[in-house]
Amino acid sequence: MIRRVYLVVLVLCLGLTCPLVTGIFMDKLASKKLCADDDCVYTISLARAEEDYNAPDCRFINMKKGQLIYVYSKLVKEKDSGEFWAGSVYGEQYEDHMGTVGYFPSSLVSEQHVYQEANKTVPTTVRNLHEP
Repeated sequence: MIRRVYLVVLVLCLGLTCPLVTGIFMDKLASKKLCADDDCVYTISLARAEEDYNAPDCRFINMKKGQLIYVYSKLVKEKDSGEFWAGSVYGEQYEDHMGTVGYFPSSLVSEQHVYQEANKTVPTTVRNLHEP
């Protein structure tokens, strides 16, 4: 019985000193974003993918050429970074991707319709409904 207690204590101590899962650090894409409102919940525009795009990590969305995307925010470009927008897939034929919000390179889409101007600057550290 005492051996089991020692074994449990040993396993717990090892678990606390050697975590089983470690996080992966991901570079921040930008410090600020442009939105139509303070919470970035309103759609800015509708864009069409001009090329296929395979997401490099979980912050991004996959796009297929011709796919329509709702745009919710536009990251403010910083030195040595690409220009990214945040949005979600639109349309019934892409039903399996609808509701997924993520970043994508703005250079791979063309805006089809602007609903409202993105004139509110919001820090990217604040999480909201439409931020990946």
